[in-house]
Amino acid sequence: MKPGIHPAYEPVVFRDRSAGYAFLTRSTATSEKTVEWEDGNTYPVIDVEISSASHPFYTGTAKVLDTAGRVERFERRYGRKAR
Repeated sequence: MKPGIHPAYEPVVFRDRSAGYAFLTRSTATSEKTVEWEDGNTYPVIDVEISSASHPFYTGTAKVLDTAGRVERFERRYGRKAR
């Protein structure tokens, strides 16, 4: 890699406030806010709206849509017009 052109890649805490979940990882993103982590060190913290702890796909609360039923209902309502 060419020196001096890449952003700093440092430890950052991503926190999902809606689920009360946080994880420490490395990222080029940074923040002015900081948080003291479990290891006693202080890291920048980035608040996110959705993480694997709150996303319906990962938590198993996703609803399966009945697409076949929707198509049949649409065709019953509006029908296919004969040409």
